Amino acid sequence: MDPNEMTLTTFETRIRQMILRFQELKKENNALHVQLQKDEQEIQNLKSKLAQADSNYNSLKMAKMLEITDGDLEGAKARVSKMIRDVNKCISILSDGK
Repeated sequence: MDPNEMTLTTFETRIRQMILRFQELKKENNALHVQLQKDEQEIQNLKSKLAQADSNYNSLKMAKMLEITDGDLEGAKARVSKMIRDVNKCISILSDGK
């Protein structure tokens, strides 16, 4: 085999190796894209569950704050008054920010 044929054979071998490596990387890339899509969907599901749990917690907390028992009417009125003051503070802060 002369040096040109040897060089050509080596070149062909390297090209085949590169093609095989490219195909492997392409498969790996596709698998990673599929996994990324699954992970993003799972993140969205978890965010949705977290938002719902947060909403449920806030509703329960509000219900607990407003819970009126026989001897606790004055306390409930005080808590409602405090909540109104807090809301008014938030409104004034938001109005000042404009």
